[in-house]
Amino acid sequence: MRQVFVAWTLCLGILAGGALLVCPGDQCFLGNFDEAGLRLAHDLRDVTRDRLMLGITWLGSLALLLPLTGVLAWILVSRGRRHEAGFALLALLGSSALSHLTKLWLMRPRPDLYSTVSAMPGDWSYPSAHTMQVSAAALALFLLAGRHRAAPLAVILVFTVLLVGFSRIYLQVHFPSDVLAGLFAGVFWVIGLHALLFSRRVQVDQGKATEGTA
Repeated sequence: MRQVFVAWTLCLGILAGGALLVCPGDQCFLGNFDEAGLRLAHDLRDVTRDRLMLGITWLGSLALLLPLTGVLAWILVSRGRRHEAGFALLALLGSSALSHLTKLWLMRPRPDLYSTVSAMPGDWSYPSAHTMQVSAAALALFLLAGRHRAAPLAVILVFTVLLVGFSRIYLQVHFPSDVLAGLFAGVFWVIGLHALLFSRRVQVDQGKATEGTA
């Protein structure tokens, strides 16, 4: 349980601490880090990259991740792995809920330094829900995949998460600080959830094994 407490404290601490940095005293401002990131992304813009980033950013959308996670959960349940199926669903849905609750709490306006590539989302900016969701889903998938696939899968998943995060900045719909907060909060949410669900299961299995040998 200590690992659960530490991980979830870090998750909430990142969200709350980041919020205090970007919006101290309920007054949000554009810091040098966010301004530089938005400017760099704007300077990289061209028609080809615009189209590419518009496609990549959907990899972090709940509209895509939820059906994919639902299919994964169905496959796991069909193989008798209900515990793992529940973990996959909770990892995604919990990260999405945390990100949107934080948005409602902080109410940070979206960037307006440059024109957006796509339509500006109607909700608040901090943290990036796309980044938090894809980070959580990616880590959950990695933890469920097994060690024999760990190296190649890790490269693909990390690359995907970074691309989604960058796409939100490139499209000028999120500040870099929104993306960083979402990324790390999503990771620690899943670490804590995994420890909570699977450490108890290991203890139960060990107890049954002990009883069987007694």
